[in-house]
Amino acid sequence: MLKDKKFLEEQASYCLDKLKKLGATDCEVLVSNSISESVEFRNKKIESSDRSDTLAIEVISYIGKRKSSTSLSYVDTKTTDEMLEKVIEVTKITPEDQYNELPEKELLIKDYEDLSLYDESEIDNQKKIEYLKEAEEEALSYDDISKTNSASFSQSKTNFILQNSLGLSVGYKKSSFSYYIDLLAKKNEGGNERDYEYDSKAFINELMKPKELGKIAARRAIRKLNPRKTKTQSIPIIFEPRIANNLLSTLSSAISGSSFARGTSFLKEKLNKKIFSNFVNIIDDPRIKKSMYSKPFDNEGVSSEKIYLVKNGVLKSLKLSNYYSKMLNMKSNGRSSGLTNTYFTNGNKSYNELTKNLDKYILVTETMGGFGNTTTGEFSCGAAGVCYENAVSYSINNFTLAGKLEDIFMNLILANDLQFKYSKNSPTVLIPEGLVVGGK
Repeated sequence: MLKDKKFLEEQASYCLDKLKKLGATDCEVLVSNSISESVEFRNKKIESSDRSDTLAIEVISYIGKRKSSTSLSYVDTKTTDEMLEKVIEVTKITPEDQYNELPEKELLIKDYEDLSLYDESEIDNQKKIEYLKEAEEEALSYDDISKTNSASFSQSKTNFILQNSLGLSVGYKKSSFSYYIDLLAKKNEGGNERDYEYDSKAFINELMKPKELGKIAARRAIRKLNPRKTKTQSIPIIFEPRIANNLLSTLSSAISGSSFARGTSFLKEKLNKKIFSNFVNIIDDPRIKKSMYSKPFDNEGVSSEKIYLVKNGVLKSLKLSNYYSKMLNMKSNGRSSGLTNTYFTNGNKSYNELTKNLDKYILVTETMGGFGNTTTGEFSCGAAGVCYENAVSYSINNFTLAGKLEDIFMNLILANDLQFKYSKNSPTVLIPEGLVVGGK
């Protein structure tokens, strides 16, 4: 059973009081209790079952402009005291940094609505296995699926309290349920191909049904069978949504406060300038109810509000923590723990409308390696997918994609099939020009 709010508050308050008695001028404490359970299943057999119950304490101490941090898994008061004494000793000898300080009090969260992030439901291992069995049975009903590489179901419950010496004391419960299946497809005359499907939600009743999970994974694996090679060429490229999501991850890296402060982002001169076409908007919304990625405040206690990262093609916001916002002479926007629910807003065209005038294009269904260098702006990765040519389609693999992120961003066209499934979500994306396919 999860530790309750009162217990976590008592542990956090104890640490705060102890740190101040030891000489901290300011301090921050996060106390969290997490219970997770998982089952792995493959080819009609249980592979493993695990459970963990962790009480963790993370502390940050300030002595003037000196700062140090540490964490431990709680054992007892004696161990905690030793940890607190050690962090103070280290803080005393840490070099001063003018930007080391807690966020301004007015930025800290005060009141926030319940975002419905916690599901009281508990499912035992047998129920987890039933989910995986049903998904596997559906997948194996396809003749070309030979076996399951792996399948897993995980459940996690967390309760936490964040306190600091400015009087902040906030926290909430959150839950997650996730499962996936990874399959192997095989043709008698060809080689093996694999693919997967995955789903994760804060509430178990919102998970994708097992049969649907198995069906999608099977179809993805089967469409890779009998791949051909493709030639080196410039050709329109389409990223299916789970691939296009990587564009948002790349953007997230490029617009971090640290990369702007250090001048290591290819977008370092682009704040309030156009980096996409006029039709592109990107939002980060930490207040979406029932999303396991939502958070009303970041790990510094700063209130997190919905923001436009990109509006009408213009870069409007960075991913800012307290430290780097001060370095950049800006205000923290509650993103010290990263972005939350980030998404391209829908475009105006369906997938069919995007492709109806294309004689030939490649749908990218898998990438290997990085998704662009956010320092140089160069884009290069290995890929696999499906080539569509004059109403004929066939699987292709072992090709590369190369170009510049700047060109990809500016040229991309968004479909209208956005779905919220991950922390970063994109509709289908067409790159009509700007990418070169490297093949045979």
